[in-house]
Amino acid sequence: MMIKLTEHNIVVIIPAYRVERELEGVLASIPSFVRHIVVVNDASPDSTADVIELASQHDARIVPVTHRENRGVGGAMISGYRTALELGAQIVIKLDGDGQMSSGDIPALIAPLINGQADFTKGNRFRDFQALSHMPLVRRIGNVALSFMAKAATGYWNCFDPTNGFVAMRSEVLKQLPLENIHKSYFFEISQLSQLYLVGACLRDVPMPARYADETSSLSILKVMIEFPPALLGVGLRRIFLHYFLYDFSIGSAYLMAGLPLFLFGMVFGSLKWIHYASQGIPAPTGTVMLATLTVILGIQFLLSFVSNDLQSVPRDPICRPLE
Repeated sequence: MMIKLTEHNIVVIIPAYRVERELEGVLASIPSFVRHIVVVNDASPDSTADVIELASQHDARIVPVTHRENRGVGGAMISGYRTALELGAQIVIKLDGDGQMSSGDIPALIAPLINGQADFTKGNRFRDFQALSHMPLVRRIGNVALSFMAKAATGYWNCFDPTNGFVAMRSEVLKQLPLENIHKSYFFEISQLSQLYLVGACLRDVPMPARYADETSSLSILKVMIEFPPALLGVGLRRIFLHYFLYDFSIGSAYLMAGLPLFLFGMVFGSLKWIHYASQGIPAPTGTVMLATLTVILGIQFLLSFVSNDLQSVPRDPICRPLE
């Protein structure tokens, strides 16, 4: 496997912010078959810049990129992506600088890309139950809830760990992504998934252990609770509009067009009539009750059919051919 990997231009991108303690070890652990290591110093206020400079003197593969102002993990990755494409990358890998991801998992992560079985791969921490038990409970519960909402928003229902940042993708797919439309903050992972869905990129999960040591996370739980729900709603609505009405019109589009108005009409009509007759102290006519009930039931049935259709619409055929 090692001999085959050296034949390809594999580039690792590391967004670096407040990782002065872990970054040196992460850089030293990256396998020799990786041709370039793009390290993006996202205006880190600690000594991360010094660590990068020292490491680059001993490893010619390191390509430093410096931001004068902090742009967030998404902004750092966008700069890294552009640099990787300039370096002629065939496969691009995102590896965090805090040591939560093992560079030893890189061969398994990129194998489906080399073999033409997927266009991008994503680490999955939820397949290894023994390792998962070591993940902090708060993170575990939050990840499960956030993962479900992210699946619905992005359309990748087959992605078990959509918020995982250990990602690899083929350059052919990366070139199709509108990088300027990808979110710059910690919503980057989900925003990128939604863009990949729209270009029809095929995803494959790769099991990996969850690793948590004494690193300090820059992500605020409160910030996630405030920013992510409206952002997820926006991503989901945009995906549905583009996929089902602008780029294509399918049976799923018809289900949604029929189900949503019926459900909303039944709920609004039924509520107004219930308030009206309850205020007068008289029972509602049977016809009124049946009309509200039937429209709600029909609306739910059509919406469930839409969800079922959406589950079947996950991209399953890779765009990219096997690397030779």
